[in-house]
Amino acid sequence: MCRSIHTLHNFEPAATTDEVRAAALQYVRKIAGTTKPSQANREAFDLAVDEIAGSTQRLLDGLVARTPPKNREEEAAKKRERAIASGRYDR
Repeated sequence: MCRSIHTLHNFEPAATTDEVRAAALQYVRKIAGTTKPSQANREAFDLAVDEIAGSTQRLLDGLVARTPPKNREEEAAKKRERAIASGRYDR
């Protein structure tokens, strides 16, 4: 799994359209093996991002959470603490 793609389900506030699109873009970049497609591949690349973003949004809209939503700031703080503890965090 691409480390740049983060869980988007069950957060308060909910994932934004920009976050969904960013996750789709990261996924397509990983699958395509490039961060910037050639002019010849641009249309296919952009279409894939659009379709995956749409599918992702439909998935998020259809999922049912059984636990209370997580707070984005609290989860980010926990992630930073884990990174600091493992020595992977540069301030």
